[in-house]
Amino acid sequence: MHKQEQAAVADGKGGKSTALSLEDARARILAQLTPVALLEQVPLRAALGRILGAGILARLDVPAHTNSAMDGYAVRVADLPATGGVSLALVGESFAGHPFADEVGPGQCVRIMTGAVLPRGADTVVIQEDVVAEGALVRMGAGHRRGQHVRHAGEDLAAGATVLVAGRRVGAADLGLLASIGVAEVTVRRRLRVAFFSTGDELRSLGEPLGEGDIYDSNRYTLYGLLTRFGAEVIDLGVVRDEPVALREAFARAGAAADVVLTSGGVSVGAADHVRDVLAEAGEVDFWKINMKPGKPVAFGRLHAGAAFFGLPGNPVSAMVTFLQVVRPALDHMAGATAQPPLVLTARAGEPLEKGGRRREFQRGLLASGDDGELVVRPAAPQGSGILRSMSAANCFIVLPEEGGPVAAGDLVCVEPFAEGW
Repeated sequence: MHKQEQAAVADGKGGKSTALSLEDARARILAQLTPVALLEQVPLRAALGRILGAGILARLDVPAHTNSAMDGYAVRVADLPATGGVSLALVGESFAGHPFADEVGPGQCVRIMTGAVLPRGADTVVIQEDVVAEGALVRMGAGHRRGQHVRHAGEDLAAGATVLVAGRRVGAADLGLLASIGVAEVTVRRRLRVAFFSTGDELRSLGEPLGEGDIYDSNRYTLYGLLTRFGAEVIDLGVVRDEPVALREAFARAGAAADVVLTSGGVSVGAADHVRDVLAEAGEVDFWKINMKPGKPVAFGRLHAGAAFFGLPGNPVSAMVTFLQVVRPALDHMAGATAQPPLVLTARAGEPLEKGGRRREFQRGLLASGDDGELVVRPAAPQGSGILRSMSAANCFIVLPEEGGPVAAGDLVCVEPFAEGW
């Protein structure tokens, strides 16, 4: 557990405030947010990535019938010798979808294919590689056990068993699992509606010419990707000028349309950073500092219209780190998803890691297996908060605690791997 820092509430007007620990910030955010309540029925394929609004029980056994796991011969284990060999009479065949209709009697066997129903009377399958077919007789040796290569009805899912619980995000394997029990429609929670915009007079949208001092707005594109991967209904309000009137209008539009409003830029202490002041008029500010690097200036509050608000830093890396560490858990909670703590692994530092100050740092790293199989992590690129390439090249965060200092090569560090396709 990382060291906890004393929390204090911001005054919402640019006054000083003690930076919250990341744990305190997350806890305070979740305490003020309520999951969306509206449920809807969607076709099974449309449920991919959605949050289940109700648990699902198995309607039937899976597999529905006891069947063969291999190509071979269905037999009675009582007919197989303890030593030596035996020849059994071949009396029929059982194929998937075309079962053998009769019962296997003493001294008999049935040719059976993978997935075919195990005939009545048989309790074992001897694979075809272990037999010698001699016309109407099949010779097989000793050493077989009852029930080998047999898949029993209900061994995957028994009728009435819980298949998936409410709060689960439906994955690709879940679609197949639900299809296997005949589920055609799924109850899910409504998608979160998230409105976002960037602030900054220097920002230009793609396709616009760049003047002196101008830059292209990258944050809206990374936030769009993160929100789309999350599964939100995304409302992009573009670039808003760093002036109170424009910000008031943007907050009014966003708050009326969305459950959550995100901004990037304008939450620091610069003379042109007006987001926090306007937010204090349009809603309530809970805090605006978290003891982390990058991303210390993070505002959280609510608009009077009811939407939750997150003001992210303008630096591209800071915006992404704070989204993943602060906003994403909040969105999961609001979407009704069951909380999933991040996967934390231990790895060797492949080279020295710099660290100063007493903030928790999320450095961008490349995690790989060393020659001895032990995990090794190295910086993915220069660690400046404006170097977006460090996020693009990385596959994990290297998490350095508040109370720690520089890390020597070979020391153990904690890493949080990125999810595939994040």
